[in-house]
Amino acid sequence: MNPYTKIQSPRHEGVFLKVIPGHFVTPNSHINSYIDMTTMKSRQSEARASAKALAESYVRGTVVDTIVCMDNTEVIGAYLAEELTENGVENKNLHRTMYVLTPEYDTYGQMIFRDNTRIMLQDKHVLLLLASTTTGRTMKSAMKAIRVHGGEVVGVSAIFSTMTEVDGVAVHALYSGADLPAYESHMADECKMCESGIPVDAICNGFGYTEVNR
Repeated sequence: MNPYTKIQSPRHEGVFLKVIPGHFVTPNSHINSYIDMTTMKSRQSEARASAKALAESYVRGTVVDTIVCMDNTEVIGAYLAEELTENGVENKNLHRTMYVLTPEYDTYGQMIFRDNTRIMLQDKHVLLLLASTTTGRTMKSAMKAIRVHGGEVVGVSAIFSTMTEVDGVAVHALYSGADLPAYESHMADECKMCESGIPVDAICNGFGYTEVNR
């Protein structure tokens, strides 16, 4: 795999991205850089720093009952719930504490929530947390599933996003396309790298990447 470049957040100490150039295939697109958030999602200090930075987008008066975590962001989500509570963000739950929830996928790849978790969505104010979003497909799918189960999506947070809003809901991201000006995302049938004969380096999703044997 190609060496990575570390991009430090100019505003948040301890928050940085590792960007690996190459030809990567995701479930929704082909990208020319893989944004490696492995340690950000798993290392306690980095997860806490990221959560603290994300919490700055929400102020007193906001209501968040549940945080739905995508892309293996549960550790960040737990710290985010703590930061939001400390910042005065309210929740309407009976026990006065936020839920942190991860969806499941069925054999057809459809996002589902089990019956025992529906109490965390029905009539709840839900914050959706993603590692990254570029095409918006995963985000829209998650928002639809949350709404089907009676939840109201009140905000979307992401580490990296090329989008500022989806379906009328603002996307609050620590990094935008302006921070990675060379970043490109294309549909599979419109990929410039494929057209140029550049081989695929790895297959990736929200959990990580697997290099392609050549």
